[in-house]
Amino acid sequence: MTKRVSSIQVIDRSASLLDAIAAAEHPLSLKILSADTGLHPSTAFRILAALGEVGFVERDSAGHYLLGRKLLQLAGRVRRGIDIREEARDVMEALRDQIGETVNLTVREGDEVIYIERVTPKRMMRVEQVIGSRAPLHVTAVGKLMLGEQGDAFVSAYAQRTGLPSYTPHTIGTAQALLREVHRAMQQGYALDNEEAEEGVGCIGTLIRDSGGTIVAGLSISAPIERRRDEWIALVRQAGRQVSARLGYRGA
Repeated sequence: MTKRVSSIQVIDRSASLLDAIAAAEHPLSLKILSADTGLHPSTAFRILAALGEVGFVERDSAGHYLLGRKLLQLAGRVRRGIDIREEARDVMEALRDQIGETVNLTVREGDEVIYIERVTPKRMMRVEQVIGSRAPLHVTAVGKLMLGEQGDAFVSAYAQRTGLPSYTPHTIGTAQALLREVHRAMQQGYALDNEEAEEGVGCIGTLIRDSGGTIVAGLSISAPIERRRDEWIALVRQAGRQVSARLGYRGA
C-alpha cells in the first residue's frame, strides 16, 4: 500500500512529534523523539523550536520536551467547546459583588500570565488589570501556583532563565525564596501577591482546572493592600472551584 504523503509535510511531521510526546509518561530528549518519529535530529529540532515559539511544546530544566500549556488549554476547550471567559464571567461578577474589588482571569503563556478577562467594582478607587497585559509568573499570585505545578526543577530553571526581574522592593529576588513561597502556596491551595508586582496592590489567587485536571487558567482578586482581607481567601477558592466544575473538573 502506498504511504499517504501530505501536501503540507511539516504538519505531518509536527503531528508525529506531538503524538510521540503525548504518548510518553515523561519528557523526551531530542534523540529519542528523532528515533521515535524517524526524523533527522536537525529536522526534529527545527520543528520543535517552532512549536515551542507558539507554546505547543515546552522544555524542562534538562532540555527535554513536553506538551506546552497552550496546547493543553486548547485541548480542554476543544473537548467541550468551552470558552473559559464565558464560563467564568458570572462567577467573577458574583465574587466582585461579594468583596467589592477587581476580579481577574489569567492564563499562562511561557514564563508569563496573560490577563484575558476582568470585572471591576462600580466605584472610582479600584485596581484594574488591562485585558491582554502580561506579568512574569513570580510576581503574581496565580503565577506562583502555576510554577509550583511544574515542580522544583522547573522553578529553579525559571529563576535562572529569567533572572527574577524586580518590579517593587517586595519582588522575590532569589530562587530559594521563590521555592519557599511556591511550596507554601501549593500546601495552602492559594497564593498571595504582597505588593510584588505593583506597590500598594495585593492579590489572592487560585487555579482553574478542566475535566482532565489540567490547569487552564487562574482566578485572582486585586485590591489596595490595606483593603485586602484574609476572609476573602475562602471566597476566591470557592469561585475557582465553581469555574473548574463548569469545565468538567471533579477532583478534590
